[in-house]
Amino acid sequence: MHAVELGAGDPVVMLHGLVVGNLASWYFTAAPALAERHRVLLYDLRGHGRSERPRAGYDLETMTDDLEQVLAERGAAGGPVTLVGHSYGALVALRFAERHPERVERLALVEAPLLPGHADDLLGFLKLPEDSMIDALPADLRGALAQGGRRARRLLDGLLGLALETTLLADLAATRPPPDEALAGLTCPVMAVYGTASACLPGAHRVRALLPHARVEQLAGGHYLPLEKPAELSALLVDFTCAPPGATHG
Repeated sequence: MHAVELGAGDPVVMLHGLVVGNLASWYFTAAPALAERHRVLLYDLRGHGRSERPRAGYDLETMTDDLEQVLAERGAAGGPVTLVGHSYGALVALRFAERHPERVERLALVEAPLLPGHADDLLGFLKLPEDSMIDALPADLRGALAQGGRRARRLLDGLLGLALETTLLADLAATRPPPDEALAGLTCPVMAVYGTASACLPGAHRVRALLPHARVEQLAGGHYLPLEKPAELSALLVDFTCAPPGATHG
């Protein structure tokens, strides 16, 4: 896995979302602010960015194995870490916390898809004809990519490669939200952040119901908060990672 590090201190690992992300979605947004106080570890999920693109292994269990491998390779497997995950990256972080509760200091879930059906829109999008894909990108993502057509073109090329050359579609279709016991069993401090215009927003209610002491925040925006609201999201993450143990808000 291609990985980079920023800063020094207690480790924070940041995981991006599937398909439309790579470590740059954190590197140019929230990571620098967190790196002022922490050792921040970023990596490209398999098939994304500069990491290799194997044909298979895009299921949640294998992705969580990848996280364990990255921590071992970076010398961060011994002590507890803070995990920050966006979208599918949040599910990977959550699964790791379920496997190894003693190894997770804090858990920040940004736009975690915690209810059934979230993957349906993405799966439908990936099956569109190529010439229809740009216009069919979610409005919030199109806005976040407004810097120019070259970036959107690179994004589209990556989407097509993942859809056509790997088992991503099948693996994503088989992914299920975490069961109630996985959420309710979390023992570390948890913060969940959702966009007010996101289809994932109902997941906030599930967090509140199963984790009454969790911090739940909402930002004006859609699903791609690291790109849409980088300053606001960075402030929340800095506050959460620096808060005294047991402190909650929201």
